[in-house]
Amino acid sequence: MVLVARREDRLEEIAARLRQSHPRTAVVVLAADLSAKKDRQAVADKLRDWGFVPDLLVNNAGLGDYGEFVTAEWKTLEAMLKVNIVALTHLSHLFAPEMARKGTGHILNVSSLAASLPIPDFAVYAATKAYVSSFSEALRMELRESGVRVMSLCPGPVKTEFGEVAQREGKKIPAQEFFHVDKEQVVAEALAGLDHDRARVFPGLKVAAAGLLLGALPLVVIRMMMAGRPRR
Repeated sequence: MVLVARREDRLEEIAARLRQSHPRTAVVVLAADLSAKKDRQAVADKLRDWGFVPDLLVNNAGLGDYGEFVTAEWKTLEAMLKVNIVALTHLSHLFAPEMARKGTGHILNVSSLAASLPIPDFAVYAATKAYVSSFSEALRMELRESGVRVMSLCPGPVKTEFGEVAQREGKKIPAQEFFHVDKEQVVAEALAGLDHDRARVFPGLKVAAAGLLLGALPLVVIRMMMAGRPRR
């Protein structure tokens, strides 16, 4: 298992717990800023040096920014685009060809229920997740005959550091306790979805129902719903 993120100390803590609970599993930490092309390439080069081709690529890195588009800082929006779209696409491009040559493998792209919606104050984030879901669907069709499976995971609100990082000073993200799903359940349903070769997973019964409903609603109805959404 190869863990990749910016904060090496946090990764080492996770790796230590994994090694203790799963002593027969080799766990490696690679510190990298996935918004940087050179770091992504360095990760791929390191794995190739080891002769290691992942059988499961989890593109989980993501950023959010809650607030009006016109008051956003460009550096924040650019970082979000780089991580949510460019990094995910590049990492898939780095590893999918090798998976296809082997004739096996899975790519799990973490999208969001937000991919189904144009969300005021979350405009760029929701748009990046719409990209992830659409890209995953197309890539799944392209790679199916090669034996590589692709799935998008579309959770609703999950209690992580994401919300704290995404909110701006004085602008808290409206509470959505009704739709909250525990991290453990999200992971369990994601793995079950991979086992059953599902194209898309909405973890949690309420989130799954919302995803089904949103997929059936015409855009004009969604537009009216979102126009009346609490924004502060």
